[in-house]
Amino acid sequence: MQPVALRSRKPRAPRIDHEGVEQMALIRWLYGEEQRGEAVGAFYQVIYHVPNGGQRNKKTAADLKRQGVKSGVSDLVVMEGRGGWLGLYLEFKATPPKHAATAASQREWLEKADHRGYCAVLARGLEEAKAVLREYASWERTMPSECME
Repeated sequence: MQPVALRSRKPRAPRIDHEGVEQMALIRWLYGEEQRGEAVGAFYQVIYHVPNGGQRNKKTAADLKRQGVKSGVSDLVVMEGRGGWLGLYLEFKATPPKHAATAASQREWLEKADHRGYCAVLARGLEEAKAVLREYASWERTMPSECME
């Protein structure tokens, strides 16, 4: 029997999380806008990321599900009402063509948020997300008494 010839395999290029890189740039941009005193920069204090994505082992995934993690929840939430909305749910995707498809559960979550009084938006890329946040910042603040009606 002849020995099998070994072939060297080219190492795979590391996977680049284009969405994560752009989302980090968005948060850095908000921080810079806050430092300059720009209106949109005020969102830096009230925006947060919902870490639903990523690879996890089965036990961790099951534990997180029991703790309330839900499929499809938007990536970023702005905890400030504007334009009569209670807040903003922003589903963030990388700039095409490096973006991932929007899952049905993500589209459903945006619809749920919209029906419950939240502004719910899908932004494809850093520049589109900046435009969404600038526009949202331009609207009048929703006062808490408006939410109680």
